[in-house]
Parts: sequence; structure tokens; C-alpha cells
Amino acid sequence: MDEREDLAEIRRAVRALCEQFPGEYWRAKDRDRAYPGEFVDALTRAGFLAALIPEQFGGSGLKLDAAAVIMEEIQASGCNGASAHAQMYIMNTLLRYGSEAQKAAYLPGIARGELRLQAFGVSEPTSGTDTLSLKTRAVRDGEHYVVNGQKIWTSRAEHSDLMLLLARTTPREEVAKRTEGLSVFLVDMREAVGNGLTIKPIRTLMNHSTTEVFFDDLRIPASALVGQEGQGFRYILSGMNAERILIAAECVGDAKWFIEKAVGYANGREVFARPIGKNQGIQFPISRCYAQMRAAELMVHHAAQVYDAGGNPGAEANMAKLLASEASWAAADMCVQTFGGFGFAEEYDVERKFREARLYTVAPISTNLILSYLAEHVLGLPRSY
Repeated sequence: MDEREDLAEIRRAVRALCEQFPGEYWRAKDRDRAYPGEFVDALTRAGFLAALIPEQFGGSGLKLDAAAVIMEEIQASGCNGASAHAQMYIMNTLLRYGSEAQKAAYLPGIARGELRLQAFGVSEPTSGTDTLSLKTRAVRDGEHYVVNGQKIWTSRAEHSDLMLLLARTTPREEVAKRTEGLSVFLVDMREAVGNGLTIKPIRTLMNHSTTEVFFDDLRIPASALVGQEGQGFRYILSGMNAERILIAAECVGDAKWFIEKAVGYANGREVFARPIGKNQGIQFPISRCYAQMRAAELMVHHAAQVYDAGGNPGAEANMAKLLASEASWAAADMCVQTFGGFGFAEEYDVERKFREARLYTVAPISTNLILSYLAEHVLGLPRSY
């Protein structure tokens, strides 16, 4: 795939930064379940996490396609973009629907690295992907909203200064459509933690810094409302399209990493006085994964371009995420099989990346939900749920 020189330059710059954070760094963070703050700070100083912020607020003013390249290259370098990717996709909701006052108040600080926008409060224990059934309430009380409820899988909440929160402001029984009555808020967590907001870490298969968050009469100013009250579900859908495209780009990067590792090992590992890469039983799975990766890569960039053109890439974003997550998981499995027993040894980084890659066939939306979406909204089949 031919690529514009500006995107190619972004790749080179990201690769150079990532070389400062080799496998030993990530293995240590993984063992301790520690947040890679040094890596996130380096990304911030280099301007990569401010890529989507307009130049007038101190960012680079790039489009989503460029952001996708950044996240892809982070993964392809063996690093873990999940430590910072929310700042990319949350940004789109703020940029598209935030007020000028909110942008002026927060974007410059985010661009300078003084503020981290990492927490995305949407999922709940009882609703999961059924976002319209969420129970967290935000009730207007004068110049404030009072928030009560719970969120789960709110990754990086402990390492974020701001949270983009989705809550119900009008009871479901009082709205004409289920999609109405939800609102988005930009919550300043520096003021909220300990004053109605509690964060509890959740240990998981991989080092993902995920948490559950509890709201107990948390008072937030009315100025925290993003856009119009009751229209938040539409805003969040736009942000979710960006989320799926960027995470799909990360999956493409993971697939590239696994393929490169497998090729290198297959060329160097000799058994029965010949490199194992000479055997079709090794060659064919690697080649198939490469073909899957390239197909997913094209879909990711197509989805990003539709988004950047102002379109509604619901189908494209979902297909990109589906194809890329399956390509990365296939490449992860292939890489372990190519390495054999050494694929389970920590020092090669394969087992760590294997665990990290598994997440994305489940989150941020499961493969089955994507298939249901395509069946109903693209193919015209009856709604299945």
C-alpha cells in the first residue's frame, strides 16, 4: 500500500520513540501490573497524544487516519498503546460536541501533558454492551448535577485527570425513544475522587489498568455537560466509531509484530540441520496471517478516511475492528506455534503480546455483536436481540 510521505514520517518518528522502550521495560511493567507512565509521558512530549487536537489549542490538528498510523506503529514496535489510546478516541467526542469554553479550558492542558484524558465511563455491570440500559443517573440540582451509579471496565481511571461519562438524565419511561435521555459529561476527576467518586482496580489477564468506578452523590458543575442534555448516546456512538477504528489499527500493528517475530525466528531456528522456515507447515500459516493482516489494514484506513470525510462509518468501523482483531489473534496463535516452547518463555515477549491481543475479539465490542450489527443494519436481516 502506497502511503503519503507525511504518514510515513509519522511511522518513522513513532518507531524511533518506541525503540527507547524495549521488551525489558514492558516485561517489568507486566510483572508488577504497573502503569507505563514513562512511555505515556514520552508520547505526550513528542506530541503524539495531541495529534487530533487543533493547532490553536496546542495540538497537531491531524486527522483520524494519522492517529491510526500512530497507534498501529506503537503496537508494531512491541509496545502497548492501550496505556494511552483512550486519549485519542475520547478526544473526538470532545472536539465534535464540546463547547468552545470546554475546549479552551481543557485542550491546551491536554496537549501540554498537564492533563490526561484517559477514562471512558460507559460500560456497567448490568448492561454491558446494552448501553441504552445503563443505570447511572445524573440529576440536575441547580447549577450542578448529582451522579449516582457504577461503571466497570473503566480502564486507566487511576491515571486520568478527566473522565468522559455517559449517564441517564431522563428516566427511560419518560422518553419517546430509548436512545434519548442519555447525556455526556466531562468530569474533573481531580476534584471528584474522594468526594463521591471511588475507584477500585480489577486484576485481569493482561496489564490493562482497568477498574470499576462508583458514584455516590457526586456533584459536578452543570458546565461539565457536553453538548445538549439527552443527546449523549449519539455523541458516544461517534466516539465509539473512532474507538473501533483506532483499536483496529492497533490490532493491525500487533499482527505485524507477530508476523515479523515469526519470520525472524523461522529463518534463524534450525532443526534437523535446516531452518524451520523452509517447511511449508511453518510457511503457510505465516503467509496466511500476512494476507489477513493486509486485508484488515486496508479496511482500517478506509474506515478512517470515511470518518475524516465527515461520514458515518458505523459499518466500516465495525468491519475494521472485526477483521483486524481476528487477524491479530490469528497471528498471535501462529507466532506461538512457530516459536513452540519458546513462545511461552517471558524473555521473547510473545506470551505477553499473546495475552494482550486476546482482548480485542471481546472488547470494546465483541465479534458477535459486530456480526449482529452487520446482519441488521447492512444486510437487512431481522434484529436478533
